[in-house]
Amino acid sequence: MQSLNYRLAEFFTLFIVFPLSLVLDYCIAIKIILGVIGFVYIVIVLLKIEKLHFGIRSNLNWSKFLKETAVKFLIITTLTIPYVFLVDRENLFAVVINKPLLWLGILFVYTLFSVYPQELIYRTFFFKRYQVLFKSEAILIFINAIVFSLAHIFFRNTLVLLLTFIGGILFAITYKTSKSTFLVSIEHAIYGCWLFTVGMGDMLGFPA
Repeated sequence: MQSLNYRLAEFFTLFIVFPLSLVLDYCIAIKIILGVIGFVYIVIVLLKIEKLHFGIRSNLNWSKFLKETAVKFLIITTLTIPYVFLVDRENLFAVVINKPLLWLGILFVYTLFSVYPQELIYRTFFFKRYQVLFKSEAILIFINAIVFSLAHIFFRNTLVLLLTFIGGILFAITYKTSKSTFLVSIEHAIYGCWLFTVGMGDMLGFPA
């Protein structure tokens, strides 16, 4: 087992230093290369050190997950529809109405190439590697939400940071209770796709 000091250094490098570095003005190609290197490192650690086996477990509690996700989704829709109506009315469902093909394309690309990698990094890897560093489950979830929000700091958007912090708490709780990257990815995709659908894409950095 790797030392706690190594894991702490790893944590600060991957989840603090690198995200903050993305705010700095340097070559975008270097940022992408560093991101790819970091992701490859994470996958290797999960496979070789943590002995993770990719796959969908057969004993997932779908009933509990669907009920809880439906309740949270209802709350999110209840809050976001009036918000967009009041703040940015012309964009309320504008993409799905005016650009349905773009809408479908973004949902597919976002779910496959953004949501799953994020959950692999910020839930699966984070919990497997750093749960040992925190004695309190509440602190573990809070820190996970903080670093998940920090990963979006390059948007330089307060609303994005707030929403990703809230999302981070929801996703961390789901992962902690289900231990399933697959389920938490579905939840993440549902909420993220909804925010784009309802008309918050411009606010949150989605292509429009």
